[in-house]
Formats: sequence, structure tokens, C-alpha cells
Amino acid sequence: MKSIQIFDPAMCCDSGVCGTDVDQQLVTFSADLDWAKQQGAQVQRFNLAQQPMEFANNQVVRGFLERSGAEALPLILADGEVALAGRYPNRTELARWAGIHQADIEIAPVTGCCSGGKCC
Repeated sequence: MKSIQIFDPAMCCDSGVCGTDVDQQLVTFSADLDWAKQQGAQVQRFNLAQQPMEFANNQVVRGFLERSGAEALPLILADGEVALAGRYPNRTELARWAGIHQADIEIAPVTGCCSGGKCC
């Protein structure tokens, strides 16, 4: 299985549920990342505020930051190569990079008042 590394911008936590504003994108990504790990994906995640040496010691990440700056994070590497930058991947992308078989991908059901074709 391939290795995935996520280089997050500086933030207080990686779950998206810290502070007063919940970042739904981070909540969804955290759930997708947990799912990928349960499928056997090898994932490492680094936070610029908490692990700056991981950014400095990785030549690919250091070069990316020199060219694009920290505002271009997150940066996702698959087997050491840039797979995505500027946004978090979805479950399908994580599965592809990790080598998880497509049939194992669970799509989260649509919920809310407009799910199932019925609108409020």
C-alpha cells in the first residue's frame, strides 16, 4: 500500500472542531482519513504550527513552500510526490493514492431535509 503524507497549514487541531467555528471540510476530511486508515492506508499528517521541522526537512515540501507559500497548504504527497495542493482530498482520491479497491469505498449517504428527493 502506498504512503500518504498530509502537510496541513498552521492550525490548533486537525479535526476541524476546535474553536467556535467548525470547519465542515476538515470534519469530513478527518472522517475520510480515519476510513482510509481502517482500510490499511499508511498516512502521516503534519501541522505547520506543531511540527515545522517535518516541513523544513522534506525537500519536496520545502520547495513547495518556497514557491507557493504557506497559504497554498494543505499539500498532499503520495509516495513522496505531490498529489494535491490547496485543498483536502475526498475519499475517492485517498483510496486511489492508497491503492484501496474502488468497491471498498463507502459513499456517505445524503442527509438533511432535501435527501431522498423530498424538500422542505
